[in-house]
Amino acid sequence: MSDRQKLAVIGDKDSVMIFQALGFQTVYADGQAQIEKAIHSLARDGAAVIYITEAAAQLAQETIAVYKTEPFPAIIPIPNRFGSQGIGMKGIQENVEKAIGADIL
Repeated sequence: MSDRQKLAVIGDKDSVMIFQALGFQTVYADGQAQIEKAIHSLARDGAAVIYITEAAAQLAQETIAVYKTEPFPAIIPIPNRFGSQGIGMKGIQENVEKAIGADIL
C-alpha cells in the first residue's frame, strides 16, 4: 500500500478490534490525550482515512477540526459497539447544508 492508501481506526478496543482483521491499522485509545496523539501520529504517517468512534471523536473535536480543511486525512466518525450517537450523520447534514444551502436530509 502506498502512503496515502492507509486506513486506520481509533477507538476503544472492543469497538475497533474487528477492523484489524480487515487490514486496517488500529489504535486503541480512550482518553483525550491518547486520541489526539493518535490522530496526529496517523496523519503524520500518511493515513488517507481515519475512522474514529463517535465517543472518541467527541473527546477530540478540536484536533479533528484542524484536519477538516486538509485533503488528508479524512476523519470519519463511526458508531462504537454500543451504537450510533448521531455524530456522523450530523456532520454529513452540516456539510450538505453548507454545500447546497438547505437541509435535504
